[in-house]
Amino acid sequence: MKLCSPLFLLFIYNLSAQQKPIETIYFDFDKYTLTNQQTKVITDFVKNIDTTKIESIQIYGYCDDRGNDEYNYRLSYKRVITIQEILLVNGFNKSKIIILEGKGRVIIKPDTVQNLHETRSKNRRVDLIAVKKNSFGKGIHNSLKNELKVGDKILLENILFDLGSSKLTTASKKELDKIAAILKSKKTIHFEIRGHVCCTPELYTDGIDRESRERRLSWNRARTVFFYLSSKRISKSRMTYMGCGNKYPLGKGDNLDRRVEFKITRI
Repeated sequence: MKLCSPLFLLFIYNLSAQQKPIETIYFDFDKYTLTNQQTKVITDFVKNIDTTKIESIQIYGYCDDRGNDEYNYRLSYKRVITIQEILLVNGFNKSKIIILEGKGRVIIKPDTVQNLHETRSKNRRVDLIAVKKNSFGKGIHNSLKNELKVGDKILLENILFDLGSSKLTTASKKELDKIAAILKSKKTIHFEIRGHVCCTPELYTDGIDRESRERRLSWNRARTVFFYLSSKRISKSRMTYMGCGNKYPLGKGDNLDRRVEFKITRI
């Protein structure tokens, strides 16, 4: 389906998939507990990090390629929880930890790896990713097109969510107020609100909402926009909403795959 020129373009985060870990902690085979030496890496991290410059921390766990998927997803998540608990015991602010995700196995082809033991040992790890304050991408605003057709997709500018959250920021609400005003002047437009996510483990098609703990993040974000517009007197009969998960990447990077958009259903 052809993608129309956007009415609003999503104001995007500098995503974790494009950032290097600020700390990596390695685990022994089939373990989610740490030795004293491994624990010291985390305590030193807490002592040295300047939290005034950090918006949030994301914690991702991994396993090597051995074992089945279900077991390794559980093990990688237990490793993540181990790191979180040590961070909190050492005084790290819990509200800054916004993503806890076990990603399971790191798939390799053993017969193509020169040092298999070393490669596997480096894949048994937890990465800490820091999102710096004000680390947003640039938004681009385009004027409302005079001609829209059924099937056009409209990306939303400045509709911001905290990472892993379906709650609207204050800035997002102000932007939706502007969108509501435009929609009131174009009463014939009917549309579907679609939420998208990126960067989920291969086993899953949607992200986890850290408020509800449901793996329905794209649905919950779309639903949030739906009910906010309804509160601004946009008729529910003009709108539907759905979560698309990670099914429709644009192929232009993770930034644009984490988005909310309108799909025009009737003019």
